[in-house]
Amino acid sequence: MFHKEGYKIISVALVLFLGINLASYVAIQIKEWQIAILLITSVFLILILQFFRNPKRTTQVNDKTIVSPVDGKVVVIEEVYEKEYFKENKLQVSIFMSPINVHVTRHPINGEVLFSKYHPGKYLVAWHPKASEENERTTVVVKNNVVEILYRQIAGALAKRIVNYATVGEKVIQGSDGGFIKFGSRVDLYLPIGTNINVSLNQKVKGGESIIAKL
Repeated sequence: MFHKEGYKIISVALVLFLGINLASYVAIQIKEWQIAILLITSVFLILILQFFRNPKRTTQVNDKTIVSPVDGKVVVIEEVYEKEYFKENKLQVSIFMSPINVHVTRHPINGEVLFSKYHPGKYLVAWHPKASEENERTTVVVKNNVVEILYRQIAGALAKRIVNYATVGEKVIQGSDGGFIKFGSRVDLYLPIGTNINVSLNQKVKGGESIIAKL
């Protein structure tokens, strides 16, 4: 199963794959070269298909848990000052996604979207300390009757497009599709101070399934 954001790119990749290999079969009489071209184009096609995959995830919906919004590795757990929306100290949990991770962004909690804003910016590497403030990014705030959290999609050095589906006033379901980041990136979660964090640094997590925190 593939994410809808990849349909156009996958279609173009398939046409190029077939066109290049058909042309090589007709124009090149050396079999070894035909095989080499087939192997190279197959690798590129597989990478594109892998990047846009959208595996089915089973989320145990619970207002007292916060699930991971993305697949990746936990790279930051620290108290910071969140200055865009809350303007107070929050507990930040950051998840880094490599190009081979699933890049679907999922809603970490049930609730109502109170804030959703896109910021154009730079393309520093996703783990750069200033990436959360200077890179292209979107900020989304969701609130339910238990907690109010902020999550931020951050483009990386390779990511050139962030897709965010959250709109203010929308009711979202924990684990549902909230967007997509193309080609490597990071997502930051900002949680209330004192939240019981359920992950550790360098731990690998799965979007929609891994429990980041318990309330």
